[in-house]
Amino acid sequence: MTSTPEDISRFWNLIASAWTATGTEPSAALRLTEGDLERRLDAFLAQLSTLSKDFSSAELTALDRVAERALYDVDRADLQAITGGSDDGFLYARGFIVAMGRDYYDAVSSDPVTATADAECEEMCYFFAHLHNERFGTFPDTGSGISRETASNPVGWS
Repeated sequence: MTSTPEDISRFWNLIASAWTATGTEPSAALRLTEGDLERRLDAFLAQLSTLSKDFSSAELTALDRVAERALYDVDRADLQAITGGSDDGFLYARGFIVAMGRDYYDAVSSDPVTATADAECEEMCYFFAHLHNERFGTFPDTGSGISRETASNPVGWS
């Protein structure tokens, strides 16, 4: 199963709305010190949770499917060479890339040297799956047949 254009748009708009609610733009957050960036990411995740609190099972599953695909698509050796990290660390680095919003994601996807080294956002990797589990007692089945784990995208590692 693939994401619809509406799901993809909703996902990235939700990310942008959560950042707006923190009072910090992602581009400004990228210039913060490590500790300040971590605090801003925590605030972003809290806002994302608040904005998603009333979503249905289908809505959370659709958002998780978009996140899963976004993480999969940037699962690439050339990007890991810039961000660093073990298998788990690189997954968390990709979570950071997604959490920073569509503009950053697209920039890093197009030119990996624009990525921030050693930056992570583990929570983003399974954010909507965990919300689904908290609300409905199960993890969603995205039906995509892909994995977000490092080196699962054969095109990115060939």
